[in-house]
Amino acid sequence: MKQVNHKYQTSDYMEWDTMLSLIRKLYKDGNYRMSLLVGCGSFFGLRISDILTLTWEMLLNDDKFVINEKKTNKRRIIKINSDFQQHIRKCHDALNITNDAEKCFISQKKMVYSTQRINVLFKEIKKRYNLKIEHFSTHTMRKTFGRKVFESAGENANMALMRLSELFNHSNVSITKIYLGLREQELLETYDLLDF
Repeated sequence: MKQVNHKYQTSDYMEWDTMLSLIRKLYKDGNYRMSLLVGCGSFFGLRISDILTLTWEMLLNDDKFVINEKKTNKRRIIKINSDFQQHIRKCHDALNITNDAEKCFISQKKMVYSTQRINVLFKEIKKRYNLKIEHFSTHTMRKTFGRKVFESAGENANMALMRLSELFNHSNVSITKIYLGLREQELLETYDLLDF
């Protein structure tokens, strides 16, 4: 019987400041759609399949929007950070968008980007901007969102984990901890308890 090797690979999260810096650098370099994509993923915590459905009017007409998640078919209301919404407007204007019903993430061929294509672009971005992240993919943004929410919660970390578990549609908080890399971090900290 032939043995199949399954390489364990996951995406990593980015530090929040690194993500914000990347958004600004991409914008400054005229890569407005990727700047916006990294921002939407990190500020909304959505899967890439849902991010790719976003239109300009969804992001600019109100301070929140409703989406039915493709994977779970659950309805979610997303609140848009007011400072980030200003960045969305800047990207919109820089791209000279005339039809706000248009999807935000379309290529020069006027087709919505595929997840595979975005991951290729992300590899180029990782190299160009010398990002210190091992596995940088479309899922990185969702994890970046989760880590920021958790780390910002302080004493309310357990409440944040419960909310994230619900937002991510995880069956329990333990899965959310594993997803965010917290469980592994906790287990590794066990070794720090030993003296020599």
